[in-house]
Amino acid sequence: MKENKILFETEDGDKAEFSVLEQTTLGGINYLLVADDADEEGTFLVLKEDNDINSNEMVTFNIVEDERELEAVVKIFDELLEDVDLEV
Repeated sequence: MKENKILFETEDGDKAEFSVLEQTTLGGINYLLVADDADEEGTFLVLKEDNDINSNEMVTFNIVEDERELEAVVKIFDELLEDVDLEV
């Protein structure tokens, strides 16, 4: 299986590489479940697509911080990844 990796640039200009574990759409919004390869503790992030449909700029993703939204999306990812137990 091919491993999907993406490179993100933080607001302060640092670069971070993540492995994409899964992708889903909820309410017309795209979400990514990613893991930092450098983290040995199995920490993951849920990222939410944040782009203006009328914009010609690249798509941006932000970390989901709203607890209700995070729980709803993690529940979907938990079902999609049967062999992984996600804890928020």
